[in-house]
Amino acid sequence: MKVFLLGFMGAGKSYWGKQLAIHWNLPYFDLDDVIVEREEMSVAEIFAEKGETYFRELEGKVLRELALDNDEFLISCGGGTPCFSDTMDFMNSVGTTVWLNPSVPVMVERLQRKQAKRPLIQDMSAEDLAAFTEKKLMERQSFYEQSQVIISDDEISLETFDKLIPHA
Repeated sequence: MKVFLLGFMGAGKSYWGKQLAIHWNLPYFDLDDVIVEREEMSVAEIFAEKGETYFRELEGKVLRELALDNDEFLISCGGGTPCFSDTMDFMNSVGTTVWLNPSVPVMVERLQRKQAKRPLIQDMSAEDLAAFTEKKLMERQSFYEQSQVIISDDEISLETFDKLIPHA
């Protein structure tokens, strides 16, 4: 079983990725964490020092390596992962893609709790954060919509995933 969790910042990819990996007894990877470990710098530092193009190319490369080197896994992808380097097509061809798509107010509320840890949004007001989230979500929606499973509920549980995703 190969599962890719997709969605915008604050959608719950890391939280549910960890929970599901334990629940389904799968190796777990947070794509951003793997990149941070390899590069020995934060995502924000990579963007600042090497640029977004470098990061996106590295992200696609690391994702492919993880997917091809492991028989089973659950990967929590970065919010922009599906939008570059034909990554969405690749993920759909090797595993199950799951778009976590809670409402914008729920994502904004979650993001506000950890806003200081996210350089892209750390200085935004609540209004600006909501507008930013809606705008970016619209830009990425055509990629997210290619997911094989879409979960658009604000309240989900392990049982939600068990019902929607075929697993061993």
